Amino acid sequence: MSGHTTLITGGNSGIGAAIADRLLEKGETVISLGLEMPSVAHDRLHGYTVDLTDPAATAAIARDIAAEHDVDRLVHNAGLILPNLLADADPADILTLAQLHLAAPMALTQAMLPAMEARGFGRILFIGSRASMGMATRSAYSSTKAGVHGLARTWAQELAPKGITVNVIAPGPVLTDNFWGIVPKDGELQQKIADGIPVRRIGTPDDVANAALFFLADEAGFVTGQVLYVCGGTSLAGLGT
Repeated sequence: MSGHTTLITGGNSGIGAAIADRLLEKGETVISLGLEMPSVAHDRLHGYTVDLTDPAATAAIARDIAAEHDVDRLVHNAGLILPNLLADADPADILTLAQLHLAAPMALTQAMLPAMEARGFGRILFIGSRASMGMATRSAYSSTKAGVHGLARTWAQELAPKGITVNVIAPGPVLTDNFWGIVPKDGELQQKIADGIPVRRIGTPDDVANAALFFLADEAGFVTGQVLYVCGGTSLAGLGT
């Protein structure tokens, strides 16, 4: 891979930062978009801040980035969980996460699309979740992450003739701040979750980054509209977080 510019939402931490690091190591240009600026400095790393749950702010930053950079790869990694059992769930959470998981990447992709079309090349990659298959306490999260699958498969059909692929990685439990926001770090529950995963460990951001580099590669042009579960087998056992 050479000469590419990749926009990563939530690129300042966790899975997004792991993908960014790997691309920077390969000599790529990376744009990180999130609530905070990247914690590291690099001459090929450009940081922007925005609240992607704000439609107007998202549209504005999308226009700014498209005007300043020729982005030809987009990784939508930013996400929130907002867990609650049905009895306590707030219907407004579905609207919030629909904006974050579905509407925000649509606005960003629309802004970056002209550059991809002009190049005859593009890679759009969603970081979804194994929870899209359903999981207790995840009404808003699971439903909107499941919606990502339909969005990606629709775009894959529309954009394939233009040399643009659209795919999804659906991780299982991964050791990130989102995970530790629900599960106490290094506690008994974390170990219990690890013991229940077929591979007997919780995933790392690098596990997901490995898969991301495959989908982003020039050589992956014949793979589109796919969902890859990077989950340690939890999609088979119906486990995970």
